[in-house]
Amino acid sequence: MPSARIGDIDIHHQIAGEGPRLLYIGGTGGDLRVSPNIFDGPLVRHFSVAAYDQRGLGQSSKPDRLATMAEYAGDAAGLLEHLGWAGAVVVGVSFGGMVAQELAITRPDLVERLVLCCTSSGGAGGASYPLHRLADLAPDERRRTRLAISDTRHDDTWQRTEPEEAAKLLAQMAAAEAKPGSGDPEAAIGARRQLEARIGHDTWDRLSEITAPTLVAAGRYDGIAPVANSEAMVSRLANAELQTFEGGHLFLRQDRSAWPAILAFLLDQA
Repeated sequence: MPSARIGDIDIHHQIAGEGPRLLYIGGTGGDLRVSPNIFDGPLVRHFSVAAYDQRGLGQSSKPDRLATMAEYAGDAAGLLEHLGWAGAVVVGVSFGGMVAQELAITRPDLVERLVLCCTSSGGAGGASYPLHRLADLAPDERRRTRLAISDTRHDDTWQRTEPEEAAKLLAQMAAAEAKPGSGDPEAAIGARRQLEARIGHDTWDRLSEITAPTLVAAGRYDGIAPVANSEAMVSRLANAELQTFEGGHLFLRQDRSAWPAILAFLLDQA
């Protein structure tokens, strides 16, 4: 898979599918070596999809320095320019939604249409859950906390009353943690740097600068990026609509109507 030299780092990326150009910006800890990923979903049946490992993750460079959200957005803009794409529809999920907001604000010429999934603006619009606070927890406690905030239906009470279902989900989380490169100390540093970047994310006062038609998509039971944060974003965006789905932070997997709704929005003007 190819790498693009963006500034002083290498960004590992992949392109698949045919059709209008679409840039997918993934969430916290994203790694294209992990399957299933965005290339196993419906987007590649309708678009030429480019996705990448963000700095510090996967097979991209892992500089041990704090990066701002503007730098993460600069990586996305640099990749589009490297590909020779003068513009694209952009889908950002969770942390990727934060990056996509910065990209749409700082480089509106590159963003034709925008989807922001399970994300937040920060500032007065509300911040996503501070995931960096989980880093020092014991593995089991960290997974149980993550399970509860990912879907508020799976809180402590549910975990106690439904121990078999809870154990199944916690085992899946543990298996997901054993992804390629999980034992690499550089990967751990990169993941930590990404969590640190989330802390300062705040586009609230600049959201009105986003001119691209925007779909804000939220999970009804998301405790990481609550629906209230999505509602706040829509109130500030010039040309946006909100759709909520039955699920939590992972509603794209939980609600079968989510991707068709997103595709309907994207294909409306693609």
